This record gives sequence, C-alpha cells and structure tokens, in this order.
Amino acid sequence: MSVRKLTGMLFLVNGLQFLLGAAILLGLLTDIVEYSEMLLDLSVCIVLLSSLLSMAGLMSVVRYQDRSYRESMENLEHLNIRLREQRHDYLNQIQIVYGLLELNAFDEAKEYLNPVFRDIMKVNQALRTSEPAVNALLQAKLEEAERQGIRFCLEVGTQLERLPVEPWEFCKILANLIDNAVAAAGQNEKEKWVRLRMEETPAQYRIVVVNNGPEITEYQQKLIFTRGYTTKKGEGHGMGLAIVASVLKEAGGEIFVNSSPQETSFAFTLPKQKKVRKRLRDAVSS
Repeated sequence: MSVRKLTGMLFLVNGLQFLLGAAILLGLLTDIVEYSEMLLDLSVCIVLLSSLLSMAGLMSVVRYQDRSYRESMENLEHLNIRLREQRHDYLNQIQIVYGLLELNAFDEAKEYLNPVFRDIMKVNQALRTSEPAVNALLQAKLEEAERQGIRFCLEVGTQLERLPVEPWEFCKILANLIDNAVAAAGQNEKEKWVRLRMEETPAQYRIVVVNNGPEITEYQQKLIFTRGYTTKKGEGHGMGLAIVASVLKEAGGEIFVNSSPQETSFAFTLPKQKKVRKRLRDAVSS
C-alpha cells in the first residue's frame, strides 16, 4: 500500500475518531450512559486501527528511505572504488608517457594521451556538484550509458548547495529520468545520445534530460505521470515518473515534457532553499 493511501486512511480514521469523541461527550452531558458506552467501545477500536495504520505508514516510509539510502551508498562506494582504480591507472599511464617523452616519441605520447584525457574529462564532469551522492549517481549513469553504446553528455552549471529535498530524493528523480532517457535512446537504430543539463537561477534549479529516442505522443504525455501507466513491456514499470511527479509536487517544483520525432526532453524545476544545506563532507575518501 502506498504512503499516500495510508495517509488518506489515517485522515479518515482520525476524523471518525473525532466525531465519536464528540458524540461520547454529548452522550455524557445528556446522561445517555448506554449510548456513550457503546460509542466508547467503538472509539477504542478506531484508536487501535489508527495505531496500526500509523505503524504501517511509518514502516513504509522507513523501507522507502532505507532502499534509497542503500542505493546512494552503493553509488558512493562504486565511485570511491572507481576513483581509486583510476588514480592507480593514471599513475601507470603517466610513467608510460614520461618514458615516451624521454625517448623523444612526442607523437606517440600525444596519441597515447588522447583516450586517457577523454576518460579524465568524463570523471571531471560527474564531480562538479557539492553533493557526493549526486556525483556518484552521475558517474554510475555515465558508465552505464557508455556500456550500452549511448553517448552521454553532461553540462553541470550548478553546485546544488540549496536543494529543497534530501539528496537521496533528488537522486531518485535524476535516476528515473536518466534511466528512461537511456532506454528511449537505446531504441534509436542510428546514433544514440542523452544530454543532461543542470543549471540555476537566483530562485530555482532547472534540470533538463534530453534523448533522441521515439516521440512521446500528446496522448501519452497526459498519462505518463499516472501511477501504473507505462509504455515498457513486462511487469514492474509505471511507477518511476509517478514518484518523480509526487516528489517534485511536495517540494514545490514542476516538470514539463516536450517531444518531437527528433528528440524528447524532460525538464523540471526546484525552488532553492533559503539556507545552504548541511552536507556530509568527505563522503568519498581520497
């Protein structure tokens, strides 16, 4: 059961509890003892039901947060391992380049450095925000897209220092939109690409995820944020964009879709928090 449904049920049960309490008080004031005792028994049952629903709601929230935290920590661990491997690898490559330069093999050294430089730039692009969890997610998605033969371009123009949501919630939004974009781009028979642009204004953040996959029709655009609706085959789909829309709505953000036969973009905005968020520093050790 979703947290939204549990919240609605709790609101209803507590409303009934209030009405019963008022009825009991009225019965006591009018000396209708039997009537009051019956309502009192019913009220106790509703209190117990309310307690059960509260516990179920808390368990659902804890499970959701725990799953999100685990995903963030796994991404951070992956990024940490990746950075350590690359540092060791780069030291070896520098030794090779130094040896080529010692032999005056300048052209060979330049040719050898080209792929190394491209790899360094990819890591540099994914490490531009102040949120370690976001950096880890971007690095993981870059490598995943590369494995699928999809060119992933990053344009990071913000540090994300005043996010109005928890980093793991922001990662949940990004992960859903990137995964959908990668899946859509993968359907293109020719060149496959995804672009992610992150920017800010004095009042808000604006993030745009673009892909060159199939067009999303106007009819589909009206339904894609509905829980359970999906264009993907198989079970387990149809929840991602609904979650994205829900998190953004609660944070005061908005999301927009624009699609054509050439490209599809999902753009969302988030208002900035007044104060800079307290971050977990040194999450990725050197």
